[in-house]
Amino acid sequence: MLSNLSIKNYALIDHLNVSFTNGFTSITGETGAGKSILLGGLSLVLGKRADLSALRDNDQKCIIEAEFEIAKYKLKRFFKANDLDYEDLTIIRREILPSGKSRAFINDTPITLAILSQLGNLLIDVHSQHETMQLATNDFQLKVIDALADNSSLLEGYTTQLVHYKKTSRELLELVEFQESANKEQDYNSFLLSELEGAVLKVGMQEELEEQYEQLNNVENIMEQLSKGDQLLNDEQIGVLNLLSELKQVSSKLSSFGTHYNEINERIQSVFIEVDDIAVELQTLQGKVEASPQQLEEVGAKLQLLFDLLKKHHAADISELLTIKEALAEKVSVTENLEANIKTNEEALTKSKNELVTISKKLTERRTKVLPQLKDQLEKSLDALGMNSATFKIEIAPSSDFNSNGSDDLTFLFSANKGSDYGELKKVASGGELSRIMLTIKAILAKYEHLPTLMFDEIDTGVSGEISNKMGDIMLAMSKTMQIFSITHLPQVASKGDHHFKVYKIDEDNVTHTKMKKLSTDERIVELAEMLGGKDVSDSAMAHARQLLN
Repeated sequence: MLSNLSIKNYALIDHLNVSFTNGFTSITGETGAGKSILLGGLSLVLGKRADLSALRDNDQKCIIEAEFEIAKYKLKRFFKANDLDYEDLTIIRREILPSGKSRAFINDTPITLAILSQLGNLLIDVHSQHETMQLATNDFQLKVIDALADNSSLLEGYTTQLVHYKKTSRELLELVEFQESANKEQDYNSFLLSELEGAVLKVGMQEELEEQYEQLNNVENIMEQLSKGDQLLNDEQIGVLNLLSELKQVSSKLSSFGTHYNEINERIQSVFIEVDDIAVELQTLQGKVEASPQQLEEVGAKLQLLFDLLKKHHAADISELLTIKEALAEKVSVTENLEANIKTNEEALTKSKNELVTISKKLTERRTKVLPQLKDQLEKSLDALGMNSATFKIEIAPSSDFNSNGSDDLTFLFSANKGSDYGELKKVASGGELSRIMLTIKAILAKYEHLPTLMFDEIDTGVSGEISNKMGDIMLAMSKTMQIFSITHLPQVASKGDHHFKVYKIDEDNVTHTKMKKLSTDERIVELAEMLGGKDVSDSAMAHARQLLN
């Protein structure tokens, strides 16, 4: 429920602050007084795009703030989903800066215009005569039918399944498209993978092969140097080991003459042990080294293969080749498993489709069942509003398409007069007829679902006094369970309001201002009398006004 509205620096409004309560509120005023300005300001706080020209003073920012009592609206999930602080008394603020930038807040939390618009649609439903054209859309018509059929839970399940169906369908299409392109590359990728696997790659392999190749390619030189080293160490006359052996004997004799001599002895002993070990190692290496042209050729071939692979794959080292190998293995594996994956997705898609078909059939059955009830309620209500010849032809046929609200083709035709052909609402119904149909449908919807605050903007335009009186009765009846606003030029409707506000203009210091005030009972009588007979209020107009108000 809208409980308070504050508008600053908007169009002809300098500063306006007004409080509202539940029930039926009528808003009147002369043409041009600013009722549309009031509605325009409200629409900004509900998410409409801002226009810099709306600022009254271009040097000051425009601030519009609205308070809503939302305890009964079941909006906690919306607030949680959008990371907003929930309050039973929620305050929405919209600011338009002189620079043209716009800011919006819900309970002082900055929000986007999209979120504001979503919340606005859940709080207030604004209807003017030109907006009645939504009556002609199948989505709106099915919404009415679904309300009567109590299809909310079915539709929720359908929507969830439709999202899953579209996701699975999209994934299947991507798999099929990938398979078509992957099959073309499969043979080549398999060849590349086989080639890399055959090379038995491992980190450090290149260094090992290069070392082996260097040794095998210089085996004669290595054998020559090993033999020379062995000779230098083991020669009987000048061999290093023989000389070290004599030195060891000398140092051993000196070791008893003091600590320093003993240390030298120990060092010489260590050198002898190390050189002796080296001599053994050189002899061992001599025994192992042999020329092997075949092994040299094999190592050379492996190195050449490795260099060819590095060049072919534009890789800097074996680590990069191993990464490429893993990527190729994954591609080949995915391609090989595509058939299984596609089959799995096809089965999932079929299952999801069957679920949609099942829910769609239930929706169709429940919708078809309430069509006579809807037709009867519409025609009876319109009969009371002076459209005693109005009839509807409403039919539902199942469709193979999965739409956002089911799989039904809806035919919703209207005839205003006996003997007239049936046609689409937007083609055969006049503006006044559309207004009455819209009001009737909203009244029907209010019986079956909790509607937000409803604001009718001159929806009664183009109807007679007697009919407008009945339209007012319908709005009054609806206001027993919800908040209703009616911006109207008709005294018959205005008189039905539990509360009556007047929008008017005044001139101060050659500047025009739009104001709004709540009328007392006496002020209401005068306002209604003026609406009936003009500014020169007659006694009969006053009497008529009192009669209307009573």
